Amino acid sequence: MNNIYNNINDSILNGEKLLAVLIDPDKFLIETTCRFIKKVNTSIATHIFVGGSTVDDNSTEILVTEIKKYTNLPIVLFPGDVSQITDEADAILFLSLISGRNPEYLIGKHVRSISKLKNTSLEVIPTGYILIESGKETAVACVTDTKPMLRNNIQNIIDTAKAGELLGMKLMYLESGSGAIVSVDADIITLVKKNLKIPLIVGGGIRCKQQLENAYNSGADMVVIGTAFEDDESFFDDLK
Repeated sequence: MNNIYNNINDSILNGEKLLAVLIDPDKFLIETTCRFIKKVNTSIATHIFVGGSTVDDNSTEILVTEIKKYTNLPIVLFPGDVSQITDEADAILFLSLISGRNPEYLIGKHVRSISKLKNTSLEVIPTGYILIESGKETAVACVTDTKPMLRNNIQNIIDTAKAGELLGMKLMYLESGSGAIVSVDADIITLVKKNLKIPLIVGGGIRCKQQLENAYNSGADMVVIGTAFEDDESFFDDLK
């Protein structure tokens, strides 16, 4: 499977809203894959993201291989580290944590990944990643040793997203972190989207259909849901 980025753009042009289910290999029971993915297939999900802040070696590849047995949805890596790269997936979000100033997550990890990516069949999608405060310290902030951006400084968030676009990012990802208490504010989504020409992804803290709709109505082109599914698979029932 390829041209995932082009398909995302085509969907947006057609007025379609996209939904990615994020599966963290470190929190997911491999033996539940068949049942879980069948629920994903019957929902409105359009993509499956796989990744986490800290994941055991080989866990990602094992999980992706198992997921592919039960779905035709595109599987996109959302890696927290170079060790999570596997050619078994269809694409990878080549994430740059532009909200932080830790060089490891701005360029360091990327350089280290090239030996794995240069001969890969993965579709590599440069993605600006912006972490926004959510009411608690998230795993992303802890692992990357960076601080999230303040929700009340919207202009700084807008400028950061625009800078990422001008640097060549093809996607922009606003994230409040896994298990966030507060999801990304509607005003932030609206204003960032208004200033971008690239697709906008929003994730973190979305636990009900109303929050999902609010994110879409505010301008999100794709919404990512992870913890809500981990905590309660019945959430799928609202997304058919």
